[in-house]
Amino acid sequence: MSLYFALKIIHILSGAVLFGTGAGIAFFMLRAHATRDARTVAEVGRIVVLADFVFTASAVVVQPISGLGLIHLQGWSLTSPWLLAAYGLYVFVGVCWLPVVWIQYRMMKLAEQAAGQGAALPPAYHRLFRWWFALGWPAFAGVLAIYWLMVAKPEF
Repeated sequence: MSLYFALKIIHILSGAVLFGTGAGIAFFMLRAHATRDARTVAEVGRIVVLADFVFTASAVVVQPISGLGLIHLQGWSLTSPWLLAAYGLYVFVGVCWLPVVWIQYRMMKLAEQAAGQGAALPPAYHRLFRWWFALGWPAFAGVLAIYWLMVAKPEF
């Protein structure tokens, strides 16, 4: 197996993990939120926070490393317009994702407190949920745009 092939497989799989974990986390958080049950939100929140750290964070590290290797092996200029657009989108997605990680953790903690008291989810949880939801959409769109750039490699 060539280095190029190995890096390409790693890059594609880490991209799939990044996208798939993000979509899965969003689905499970939305489903838990829809129950309005603090205990359910807390339990799902613990799983989601763990998944984000184990899978998403790992893929976030692997993506640029494998991508830079592929760029080098294919002879692309680091300043090719499609790559500059991909870098910008990657940073944009990260700017959306980093607060989401903190927000998910806070939502989980608020749900745990409410569940421990037998109370409803507090207003602070619902405010955080709105931010979490609002930041998720542009991040999701950004990842889709990066996929398009990687496949199409437009010349602009």
